[in-house]
Amino acid sequence: MAEANPFLDSLRLERRVPPCAIVIFGANGDLTKRKLIPALYRLAFERKLPPACAIFGNSRTPMSDDDYRGKMKEATQQFLEDSPFDEALWEQFARNLYYVAGDLKDPAFYQQLKVQLAAQETATGGNVLFYLSTQPSHYEPAVEGLGAAGLNVGGLPKAWRRVVVEKPFGHDLASARELNKVLQSAFPERDVYRIDHYLGKETVQNVLAFRFANGIFEPLWNRRYINHIQITAAESIGVEGRGAYYQESGALKDMIQNHLLQVMATIAMEPSAVFEPTSVRDERAKLLRSIRIHSEAELATHTVAGQYGSGRVGNADLPGFRQEPGVSPDAQTDTFAAATFFVDNWRWAGVPFYIRTGKRMPKRVTDIAIHFNAAPLSIFERDAPGQTARPNLLIIRIQPEEGISLRFLSKNPGGGMRLRPVSMDFSYGSSFGVRTPTAYETLLEDAMAGDATLYTRQDMVEASWQVVQPISDYWRSHYHVFPNYEAGTWGPQASDEMLARRGHVWRVP
Repeated sequence: MAEANPFLDSLRLERRVPPCAIVIFGANGDLTKRKLIPALYRLAFERKLPPACAIFGNSRTPMSDDDYRGKMKEATQQFLEDSPFDEALWEQFARNLYYVAGDLKDPAFYQQLKVQLAAQETATGGNVLFYLSTQPSHYEPAVEGLGAAGLNVGGLPKAWRRVVVEKPFGHDLASARELNKVLQSAFPERDVYRIDHYLGKETVQNVLAFRFANGIFEPLWNRRYINHIQITAAESIGVEGRGAYYQESGALKDMIQNHLLQVMATIAMEPSAVFEPTSVRDERAKLLRSIRIHSEAELATHTVAGQYGSGRVGNADLPGFRQEPGVSPDAQTDTFAAATFFVDNWRWAGVPFYIRTGKRMPKRVTDIAIHFNAAPLSIFERDAPGQTARPNLLIIRIQPEEGISLRFLSKNPGGGMRLRPVSMDFSYGSSFGVRTPTAYETLLEDAMAGDATLYTRQDMVEASWQVVQPISDYWRSHYHVFPNYEAGTWGPQASDEMLARRGHVWRVP
């Protein structure tokens, strides 16, 4: 029987984070500046970070500890979300912030890092969290370098060594499996934390509480009562100077494979026997394996690729994707992706799950809309001829305003039985009156505490690639007439037609 983790509460309540060191590879990069260091500072502000926590940043650029601390201070002041910046706290936090320059392909760097970590071993207990915040091409040399230097194994009794891997987890199924071989050559699966920041969002976590802690909705959470489910992740921005990178990925791989299938799995999974990492992830993986793999004949009608062209939003003329810096003038990259998925199990057989994501859409919004079946008989039509009763709708808002809304029909005041839709709304901000932690705060704390509930396991990665790979291959083998939607619109007409074939329409968030 595995030894219990004293720092891990099975219900993820109040937990103690053990002393540890954190090593961030890619410490001069955008993610570190915008998310990681501000999240660690905020954990220190909340007194959730152990006082002895030593943070080491690494990149190739030569820099002193003080220079790095100055750069990270500026970044934290700029990107700290909904929080005050405390100068005294920063000074205390920065004393444990170090910088180690070095090339990830140079064995000498790992020996230097080993010396630095050993100097902190008494305070940290020999526990180390390695965070791969680099380009994916650097994952392999970093993991191999850690293994060759023996940094993947703790030197003290019961000391742990873990590695956090940023997406993408491969660019296809074969590369995902190859990456897994590299990771497991140095770290066992239990110590590999594949981070998906969508799973760290408070509302995505709340889906589990909403479904499994309440007796109202879970009995209705099946094919008998739910007509279809829509998941939308829309961005109003374009590629923001990352055209060259985005040209090699696209919306399907960047969002649906990495994030939205995990959200779908959370919405549709079966309840776990207990709330602990293995059980929860087992159910999420089982759901992903139950998603029907589209045949080539289905791909033309069940999937839609899009790319934005130029458009005018407000008083601004926006360029098309092919006019963005670093993008080929005939790029076939999808900046919009939509698909219809089916889950072949008893709970969801026949229920379509519609997923769409895109850039340069009218607004930034991510939400889940559960459309319930309409009442079997509309008995009020004689009092309101032509009135069409809208079915009940449950909306789970992930961003920008986290909350849940339930839409149902109510009688309009006055004579006659005229109905109108009304909503019951729950908002995190107004209901709890406290700041919601960012996804990276939650996930970093979980990784240090040894809680992998919100992290993606290798079998889950492979299952999602098995769903997405046929779509990607089909799109790559067919020429797309791009652009096929204007910047500032909700995507190509073909996306609406995909739903119309089943009598459905996209909900406008």
